[in-house]
Amino acid sequence: MSITIGGDSAAAHGRSATPRGYTAALAVLATVFFMWGFATVLNDILVPHLKSAFRLDYAQSLLIQFVFYLGYLIMALPAAKVLERTGYKLAVVLGLLGMSASAAVFIPAAMLESYGAFLLALFMLASAITLLQVAANPYVAVIGAPETASSRLNLVQAFNSAGTTLAPLFGGLLIIGRSVTGTEHGSVVLSAQQRAADVATVELPYALVALVLLALALLVWRVRLPDLGTEARRAARAERSRHSLWRHRNLVFGVPAIVFYMICEIGIGSTLVSFLSMPRIGALSHERAAEYLMLYWGGAMTGRFIGAWLMRWIAPQRMLAAVSIGALVLAGTAISSSGPLAMWSLIAVGLCNSVMFPTLFTLGIRGLGPLTEEGSGLLIMAIAGGALAELQGVLADRIGLQLSYVLPWACYVYVLFYALWGSRTTGALADERLIS
Repeated sequence: MSITIGGDSAAAHGRSATPRGYTAALAVLATVFFMWGFATVLNDILVPHLKSAFRLDYAQSLLIQFVFYLGYLIMALPAAKVLERTGYKLAVVLGLLGMSASAAVFIPAAMLESYGAFLLALFMLASAITLLQVAANPYVAVIGAPETASSRLNLVQAFNSAGTTLAPLFGGLLIIGRSVTGTEHGSVVLSAQQRAADVATVELPYALVALVLLALALLVWRVRLPDLGTEARRAARAERSRHSLWRHRNLVFGVPAIVFYMICEIGIGSTLVSFLSMPRIGALSHERAAEYLMLYWGGAMTGRFIGAWLMRWIAPQRMLAAVSIGALVLAGTAISSSGPLAMWSLIAVGLCNSVMFPTLFTLGIRGLGPLTEEGSGLLIMAIAGGALAELQGVLADRIGLQLSYVLPWACYVYVLFYALWGSRTTGALADERLIS
């Protein structure tokens, strides 16, 4: 896969550039990160909302996440080709325009009362976000010194988490809070008219999202973003043929690490409202539970700001090991207990999740040199692991929702393994060689 971000030559170019230019670029990118995080986590509101409106089981409702993250797997390679042809800035603009158009498709989907149309709109939305992900994550990682890449990406990803924190509040008020199934306790049998009204609550919020994304696309088009140098990229592409990705243990084990992490993040986020609504856990209405979902994603935002600061002094692999252990303890407590202890334990997992993705990403591309482009592309494709959260829905239908969290618990074991051993670099290239 070819992404329009050079390897070590691009990093060198970034270090020689004026910090002011890159500060402005990061500020603009922070807004982009915010909006795709916001749009992504609205899925966590759609899962329980459409589950009730269409009377779906857990597996059927989690098709929302399956279809969404399948978009990453299918569209990552085409997105990289688009980026190579258009350049970074135009790719971001096209991604935002694609997101805006996809959000607008939710309106006819609601009018038709078609679950299939919603799934199509979600696939389109994920395809547009994939283009942004393929460009933005490696761009942020390589524009400065390699040793501070984890801190820098955690900082920008914190704004992504700000979007994920506010999305449940927005969705809770404008989607769940205006629906019959969202405001009532327990299961509700809807008349045809009530179901149409519940489904229609999706129209206003997604129309607003479409308008904001359109305005952001125009803003990015008007702002100058620094290029990383076409000559450096050509040199890197010529050099890549002399190296192999399979020599780099941190990448080989990093791809499944992101797959497993995404199962955890999406599986927990998508089912948290239903978990908190269980009588033996919180006995909350969906509307009230959505407010606690905001705390889950707020923990991820807070942790990324703290992590960006701490990783100036703490090695990223040590930080990853610490939060993995924390997630294992908290998820295990949520599985084995009840009431407020189980409820707050699962919410607190968000704090541990906070630094995982940006740290896994930067550890995965560490030491790749001219192979950074291909490595970044593989790691972005691994985000498709979120589609496998569908397996938790299958487990929930068979063994119960609470016991289904054994799946993310097992995935955190692999993340801990990666932090302790799998992330060690082998055959680091050029100036990307770092101390493990």
